[in-house]
Amino acid sequence: MTASRSDTLTGGGRETGGRSAALAGPAVADETAEVRGSSVWRTRVLQVTSVATAIGLWQLLTANNVRWWLHFDTLPTVTEIIREFGKQLQSDQFYVDVAQSLIRILTGFGLAAVVGVVAGIGLGRSGLFAAVLGPLTELARPIPAIALVPVAILLFPSDESGIVFITFMASLFPVLVSTRHAVRALPTIWEDALRTLGASRTDVLARVVFPGILPGVFSGLSVGMGVAWICLISAEMISGRLGIGYRTWQAYTIVDYPAVFVGMITIGILGFGTSGIVELAGRRITRWLPREVAE
Repeated sequence: MTASRSDTLTGGGRETGGRSAALAGPAVADETAEVRGSSVWRTRVLQVTSVATAIGLWQLLTANNVRWWLHFDTLPTVTEIIREFGKQLQSDQFYVDVAQSLIRILTGFGLAAVVGVVAGIGLGRSGLFAAVLGPLTELARPIPAIALVPVAILLFPSDESGIVFITFMASLFPVLVSTRHAVRALPTIWEDALRTLGASRTDVLARVVFPGILPGVFSGLSVGMGVAWICLISAEMISGRLGIGYRTWQAYTIVDYPAVFVGMITIGILGFGTSGIVELAGRRITRWLPREVAE
């Protein structure tokens, strides 16, 4: 009788505790969401504050012609750069240069993404492929893409093709190497399990290899986009006739420093935007990955 009453009381307590936890669940979730929301806002405020502080410091140093080791008196003020930016935004030439640079970066980077992923999978899974192309890849990888400008000028019939080639080479190796490492890091038990069920090599690639390497692939794509912009702008400065890099260098040669900084800011905005698109695509495509360990 006592045991029965004890079990009943224990069961009742357990039931009550379960009800309490169930009732507290939404409240805890709301509290967690609120904490995360405030943390995001705090981060945004810090980001905006840091940028505003840097701009304000720049204006203060240049407007007062500060010359203490660094020669801020030779640089344009923030107001001069803003005035020049407004002038550029009213010019058709500015949009032509932006469009030209975007076409080049998207063409070169797009080709590098396809070739890099395919070649990386081949290097990671095929001994024959690795034996034939592996040494060539390792020999070419340390060469800076911008060092290929003379080769591009001699090899391609037009400057446009040469610049796209340099952009392609710049972004190829980060994608290829990241993909190869991601393929080699895949647990073999996944492939073995699928083959045990009678899957073909195509099934393994489609169901195991490609989904499994996506995080590594997008990591390489993100790095490749940044490197591609660096080499694209350098190539436009050396051998281009249109583009943001060419226009920035031209402004420097005629000592138009506000226009130089407009070009630099435009490059930064374009690079930030395209890299953000790649990272956003990576997060959306790999949403199935666990983001945190549930307690």
